[in-house]
Amino acid sequence: MHKILWMIYSFCFLLLSCESKAQIYPGNTWSSMENREAMGWPNTACSEFTRFIADSTNITGLVLVHKGQIVMEYGNISENSYIASCRKSVLALLYGKYVDNGMIDLDMTLEDLKINDVTKLLPIEKRATIKDLISARSGVYLRASNGGDFRRFAPERGSVEPGSHWLYNNWDFNVAGYIFEQETQSNIYDEINSQLALPLQMQDWDRGLQKKSGNKELSKFPAYHMWFSTRDMARMGLLMLRNGKWKEKQIIPKDWVHEVLKQRTSYLEAQKSVPLLKKDGLDLGYGYMWWLIENTTDLRLKNAYSAQGALGQNITVYPEIDVVLAFKTNSIYRRRNSIQTQMKVIRKAVEIYNAP
Repeated sequence: MHKILWMIYSFCFLLLSCESKAQIYPGNTWSSMENREAMGWPNTACSEFTRFIADSTNITGLVLVHKGQIVMEYGNISENSYIASCRKSVLALLYGKYVDNGMIDLDMTLEDLKINDVTKLLPIEKRATIKDLISARSGVYLRASNGGDFRRFAPERGSVEPGSHWLYNNWDFNVAGYIFEQETQSNIYDEINSQLALPLQMQDWDRGLQKKSGNKELSKFPAYHMWFSTRDMARMGLLMLRNGKWKEKQIIPKDWVHEVLKQRTSYLEAQKSVPLLKKDGLDLGYGYMWWLIENTTDLRLKNAYSAQGALGQNITVYPEIDVVLAFKTNSIYRRRNSIQTQMKVIRKAVEIYNAP
């Protein structure tokens, strides 16, 4: 009996070892898939997708990755540009290390953390926790130092208990960035450099480009804006796809990746709070600063999730088929894409795929 159990254990270990060795990661550069057609990506369909990107979108750079290798690319994938609200998903990754080591306690309240703003917080608002902030459920509806959120759909201040209502409000995310730096005594951009850029061997990361901004008369908490290249965004998507592991090293705690992607808000609740979301083309729930693709019958989209930013910035991970999509629209060219266009691209990218 013991011999049989040992044989089963050895066989399982061998399978896991083979799976680990089969996982491909980029080194200093990405490798391209030699025969994408044999891997389920027909050349004709890929060409049609490229024409769609060129003719029907304003995307300036796109990378499609399957099993750690580039299937196709479009435009300039090396230029750094503004990634808008994708920054929030990057911050979610940075939190993991410090939640894991206990330096950040997600149950601490704004009162515990001595957080206040130009417009003073109400007593009920001070009860919001870090967990509420990073899931966009704080119940604090103050104006942020920058725009680009759904604050116009906010209930009356003080009318909802923290944690009970979802609303995508930049005040939450900016304060989450401030708290990260306060509790870790480290700069967000330095953390990107040490936690992500160096271990992931990002090709284009430029610490000098990164800067915070915002109207301090509205809120004392600035937005921590970020600039990345498309191919470096794809590296972050691959890191998430691999549950925080990069080659032989666990970069982000695996349990934290699962926490980030756990549903905190269903697509139904999100659409009830912000009816505009019903028109996006995909049903999106919310985790910890990542959007969750829900209510889909396409198995290729099952359990998929995205980092999304205004104008057309996106990282989407499709775990069921081992695929990462990253694309950007550089605003310096006076180009932009609507959220509806982004959703079309997310769908069409995997409609090409026909598993061999």
